[in-house]
Amino acid sequence: MEKGKLSPIVRILLLAGAIALTVSIFVPIWQIDLDAPQYPEGLTLLIFSNKLGGNVDIVNGLNHYIGMKTLHAEDFIEFTVLPYLIGFFAFAFLLTSLIAKKKLLYVLLIVFILFGIVAIFDFWRWEYNYGHNLNPEAAIIVPGMTYQPPLIGFKQLLNFGAYSIPALGGWLFISSGILLVISVFLSTKKKSSTRHLKNLQ
Repeated sequence: MEKGKLSPIVRILLLAGAIALTVSIFVPIWQIDLDAPQYPEGLTLLIFSNKLGGNVDIVNGLNHYIGMKTLHAEDFIEFTVLPYLIGFFAFAFLLTSLIAKKKLLYVLLIVFILFGIVAIFDFWRWEYNYGHNLNPEAAIIVPGMTYQPPLIGFKQLLNFGAYSIPALGGWLFISSGILLVISVFLSTKKKSSTRHLKNLQ
């Protein structure tokens, strides 16, 4: 194999990552499930790359009573740029698979990790602002109470249990990152094995 080139298996993994990222644009990325006695069937807020879904109207009604801002997709610039950012990474995965250069693979990993960190922080900031910036004239005020949903996992908010977990799109995004890490590992391992064989000779 030509020096600095990616192996066929790595190129296939990157192609799979590109497909996973492309699909994640069109399905829910994250979901927040709310469970309370008055809603035995539960409520779900679905977060897509470009919109909100699920029981948005009911959640907005509850938010109004406790002083939280109501949720509207047009209030979030993320819903405008996120589909293009994910599409960019899908294209980057595909391009790296086609060009098959190790250096390009390493750059892609670094940029993808940075994007993941920024995305997680932005989601946390969004939850923090909505959970803490409350209307002082709300119908229901509990002194000292804030309503920031968990970044991931479970949190009790008054009589509501909130579960925040990745949806299908989120798992696809995470899977593409895992495929990218595996690709880098295989490429590095291949390079180390080649160097070891040369030393033996």
